[in-house]
Amino acid sequence: MAGRKRLTRGERNIQWIESFCCIPEGKMVGQKVKLTKHQRRWLKRIYDSPTRTFILSMARKNAKTALSAFIVLLHLCGPEARPNSQLYSAAQSRDQAAILFELAAKVVRMSPDLSEYVNIRDTAKELLCGELGTFYKALSADAATKFGLSPALMIHDELGQVVGPRSQLYEALETASAAQDQPLSIIISTQAPTDADLLSLLIDDALTGADPRNKVELCTAPMELDPFSEKAIRAANPHFDDFMNKEEVLRQASDAKRLPSREPAYRNLILNQRVEARSPFVSRTIWDESGAQPDCLEGRAVYGGLDLSSVSDLTALVLVSDDGDVESTFWLPEEGLAEKSRNDRVPYDRWAADGFLNTCPGRAIEYEFIAHYLRGVFDRYDVRVLNFDRYNMRFLKPWLIKVGFSDEELERFKEFGQGFQSMSPALRELESRLLARKLRHGGHPVLAMCARNALAVSDPAGGRKFTKAKVSGRIDGMVALAMAVAAASDEQEEYGDLQGFCANPIMVGL
Repeated sequence: MAGRKRLTRGERNIQWIESFCCIPEGKMVGQKVKLTKHQRRWLKRIYDSPTRTFILSMARKNAKTALSAFIVLLHLCGPEARPNSQLYSAAQSRDQAAILFELAAKVVRMSPDLSEYVNIRDTAKELLCGELGTFYKALSADAATKFGLSPALMIHDELGQVVGPRSQLYEALETASAAQDQPLSIIISTQAPTDADLLSLLIDDALTGADPRNKVELCTAPMELDPFSEKAIRAANPHFDDFMNKEEVLRQASDAKRLPSREPAYRNLILNQRVEARSPFVSRTIWDESGAQPDCLEGRAVYGGLDLSSVSDLTALVLVSDDGDVESTFWLPEEGLAEKSRNDRVPYDRWAADGFLNTCPGRAIEYEFIAHYLRGVFDRYDVRVLNFDRYNMRFLKPWLIKVGFSDEELERFKEFGQGFQSMSPALRELESRLLARKLRHGGHPVLAMCARNALAVSDPAGGRKFTKAKVSGRIDGMVALAMAVAAASDEQEEYGDLQGFCANPIMVGL
């Protein structure tokens, strides 16, 4: 018809979905699909310009999987279908893989037009369109990895569940697409917990714009927002007003605010923040509440914790005053700093330029360098006790003597075990001070990184200690802070016991 506007490829696909697909479940089940403004925009971004990979990351319960099902049907029997093409969805578990298949199958069963052409194989989790020869199958990572495939469309469902930078199933599907002229990968997921996980690497690469065919829509609450506010929730949930139970989401926010152990999962799953959905030793909110600027420690009584590294790792010195003022110092080798920044995915080089990180000459930590710095600390401050991890101390002590530490000063260095017996009371005291806002750490970025990474494990008796076994980042600063707080606590208890002894009237009478 003359004057009729020609639809773009994206608009054509939107029209097809709304014409042939029904809502597969929920309170509007069976009704014709009416795509939201966000879904329309995403489909246009995928189809109206060249796209190799499209990443859509947002919080849970925003109809991500339903949109994936519509896209599968677009390529199976809709306008995007190519004769004899293979389509796959991939998930990390059989149960997760089944969800997308079952939604697509429900859509087919509800539509007389689609069910006429699409055959459903429930047990094999497959859909077939015999007339076009197109084929869809749901795969899971806990099944044998599939080789010999040639997918035209790949849907990677909840790729954020992949721990670490690699997934055998993801790589198998992506490399198998080489035989296709215009393969398309759709990744729909909440964010991964850490910067080092596969989805985070893919998102960060797409955000650079290095390859315009790799696109990303990242719906996440900015870290600077109040995490429990409706504004933060809306930032990560584009369909807050469409599909979500607002009252329930706000209740979850209230629970996370009241119960710190629930905050990490809330931030990851509801705010779609790159935060591990687990309980760290200290939540980000509690840590930030102690972020006031500390007063100068010069000339004052201080207690310290020293976590010495081996060769090229992070060395940490943390000093704490009686009033809770915290001073943190960190060292890394100067050579290879940029490479270590890339490997650990934290900006050591920028922190060094900004004065938050000291660098030692060469490619390894030089204990002579540390000893000279400690000499200056003892000259400027009244260091009462310096707890240290005995590991590597034998290499530091000769340098301490060489730079002029007296026997009396060396006696202030106290060995501090890293097991449950020593660390459990230290963590209890540190936790108590953080909850009571009795520390002022000044928001030091390296110490904050260590706080985010710090996990505590428990023994059968309920004792706790820090562990490095389940984290991908450094925790040295938190180990040093715990040792410093323990030193201050022990000194105060000893002084209190002495005061009580002297004040006892029976003992005075003697």
